Amino acid sequence: MATHLTQARAGIVTPEMRDVAADEGLAPELVRERVAAGTVVIPKNVHHDIRARGVGLGLRTKTNANIGASGFHQLLDEEIRKLEAAIHHGADAVMDLSTGDEIDRVREELLRRSPLPLGTVPLYQVAAEASIRSMDVETLFQCIEKQARQGVDFMTVHCGVTRDTVAKLRAHGRLAGIVSRGGALLAAWIEATGRENPLYEHFDRLCDIFHEHDVTFSLGDGLRPGATGDATDRGQVAELLVLGELAERARARGCQVMIEGPGHVPLDQIAANVQLEKRLCGDAPFYVLGPLTIDFAPGYDHITAAIGGAVAAAAGADFLCYVTPAEHLRLPTVADVIEGVVATRIAACSGDLVKGTGGARERNAAMSRARKALDWETQYLLALDPDRARNYKEGSEAKGSKVCTMCGSLCSMNIDSATTARGGAFVPAVASTAGAARPERAPDGCPLPAAR
Repeated sequence: MATHLTQARAGIVTPEMRDVAADEGLAPELVRERVAAGTVVIPKNVHHDIRARGVGLGLRTKTNANIGASGFHQLLDEEIRKLEAAIHHGADAVMDLSTGDEIDRVREELLRRSPLPLGTVPLYQVAAEASIRSMDVETLFQCIEKQARQGVDFMTVHCGVTRDTVAKLRAHGRLAGIVSRGGALLAAWIEATGRENPLYEHFDRLCDIFHEHDVTFSLGDGLRPGATGDATDRGQVAELLVLGELAERARARGCQVMIEGPGHVPLDQIAANVQLEKRLCGDAPFYVLGPLTIDFAPGYDHITAAIGGAVAAAAGADFLCYVTPAEHLRLPTVADVIEGVVATRIAACSGDLVKGTGGARERNAAMSRARKALDWETQYLLALDPDRARNYKEGSEAKGSKVCTMCGSLCSMNIDSATTARGGAFVPAVASTAGAARPERAPDGCPLPAAR
């Protein structure tokens, strides 16, 4: 079985590489070279019929939305609505983190409906169906293989949570301990049994499964900091060193690899964390949760995560996992999913503007020109959330007017344009924009939410 990585190394430009190149405005051969080098991955299982998307060097910073049911809250219809909301508002991938008793049913339905790459954490299903302390290694690998055969495109596997890295974390001491669900489960198993993490001990077997179905590794940060005061400590760095070694082994076996990263990190350490991952992991694409820059904003953690995500993306992070307002509090609703996706896309685009990737500069300039021209239809089209932008303007007293209610007849854009056009003689204008032609697409080629 050939994977995207083995084909790239053989000099083959696959249809998936051409799709990524077309989406990103790059030459197909450049995409092939970066896939071959492991600096770009294409998370697409051979069993999942979706349009390929790339993650990594020189590409638009991607956004992931976590959804999924739990033992406390299991409504398949709601998870489908969350998926639809994430797609509509521009997410690039989704992860099903279900832990209830209908995990297979939820995953199968999301895979069937999702045009986006879908990721999972197989350990969650194993833990949900039996006590983690009695986890059977064979059962764990059977679950991983089952999900791979179903079409899961990328999997979080916490291979760096080892006896040694857990011991280093315990010796250093932490404010919040282990906050990763997968990390906590594996650490508990290791400390209860005295045995090594099977995902680490049998890593070659894991590579065989991933290679057969072309599942992309998302090497999980099970020891990530869940408090800013724990950032960049011995446990986190020890795990990252292991992940760098495993990434090299996986690539040697023809498997694609992303590296997951923190977590809760103060602003002054975010760029250093990105640089450390790139250095230790051979420039593998970096997939970060947030990072959240403070710990005391429950209900607003989508904002704290967007602040950290913008800094991380600008520093070179490739993939941002969203955080919703419900983080640390409860499962997100459909409305929370929308807030999380949009906030994270703002962070991603802010990073792209710095990196010069993804057409962000062109789109930014196009919005500036549309604002200068008071061209509302183009502004709505270029907005990350066209529906919300339109509703704000058209729901005001200035509906149909060229200006808005902020400045009215004293609109600075209108004054400046009119003054320039009339050689200094200002005449206020409030001409209607009703019936104006709507542009078909943004000039940068980025995927835009469909207008409703």
